Amino acid sequence: MKLSDRILRMEESKTILMARLTRELRARGKDVITLSLGDLDFNTPDYIKQTAHQAIDDNYSHYPPVEGYPDLLDAIIEKFYRQTGYRYHHRNILVSNGAKHTLSNVILALINPGDEVILPVPYWVTYNELINLAGGRQVYLYTGLEQEFKITPGQLEEAITERTRLVLLNNPGNPTGAVYTREELEAIVQVLARHKDVMVISDEVYDQLVYEAEFVSMGVFPQIRDQLILVNGVSKTYAMTGWRVGFMAAPEWLTSACKKLQGQMTSGVNAIAQKAAAAALRNGEEIINERRELLRRRRDVIVRHLQQIPEVKFMPTRGSFYIFPDFSVYIGRRLGDRVIETTTDLALYLLDQAHVALVAGEAFGSLGFMRLSFAIEEAIIDEAMRRIRQALEEILAE
Repeated sequence: MKLSDRILRMEESKTILMARLTRELRARGKDVITLSLGDLDFNTPDYIKQTAHQAIDDNYSHYPPVEGYPDLLDAIIEKFYRQTGYRYHHRNILVSNGAKHTLSNVILALINPGDEVILPVPYWVTYNELINLAGGRQVYLYTGLEQEFKITPGQLEEAITERTRLVLLNNPGNPTGAVYTREELEAIVQVLARHKDVMVISDEVYDQLVYEAEFVSMGVFPQIRDQLILVNGVSKTYAMTGWRVGFMAAPEWLTSACKKLQGQMTSGVNAIAQKAAAAALRNGEEIINERRELLRRRRDVIVRHLQQIPEVKFMPTRGSFYIFPDFSVYIGRRLGDRVIETTTDLALYLLDQAHVALVAGEAFGSLGFMRLSFAIEEAIIDEAMRRIRQALEEILAE
């Protein structure tokens, strides 16, 4: 029996791989701390769960509309209006099974084999594979610590060709925690506005988790509204990763195409989850503020520990709950018979030796870096970083 070429070309998500390896070690009785997953340790707020219970009692147990229930569409429209000052219509909105599903819909609806997609590096792992799935060609824009992991308008202009179909931006960034300023976005928008046949995805799922910075949505710039796909969801802000609700706002012709695709692939999103998501978006500002402050304190803990690790370079996170340090000083070193040739090797060493799960930078297109999540309690972060520092000291001592 033979699998399809598209499946054989696709790589397993490195974040999911590390989660699987972690589960295997824990099944063997090992005390493994995971800094690898983008899943907050917070529970879904009670007011959201109570709405879900009510939806069950109200018998929301039949097929929902593919595009989403009207009350959820209204809540999404209000969210985008608060952020952008522009009021979308129902026909511009599509609710999907998580933001990952939203991105899949858009890329499969837009990209033909050979079309170019401009992808800043580091990138979230799934972006790269979704482009591969559609048969597109990635045009990578490499960034680093020196430019705070943000592309420049000059880079973007130089990368656009007659085959460019899509630009994929992530703000705040995963894995980097980078947040674009209004001025930086304005400069990028000026480039995009000169290329009206180029679409742009702005993945803004971490929009409410920003520290010491202002979040600015790409939706505030009217000159690219006909080119723009805003992608968001409830997973991160409201600790609803398991509910699987994402959504997009886009020109009607594209939303209609994605709706057609989704109608054949999955139909509408779970009815109970939709009602819960609508409640989440209508309320919860106080809870969001409390949890943002808690995450900021966790970030400060992980930063203090990183400052104590020799020759590790990093940028303090301004958004999301990840930090992306440069561990390249440890690459090429030997520990007994073990040679650390890549950050994947380093991540596996730390999993084996320190029993801490991280995600290697190769998963995000960046050699020498690793992503650390601080979505767990401060005391656990303390212990994880103590273990990491001790394991790294053993490498330097060789």
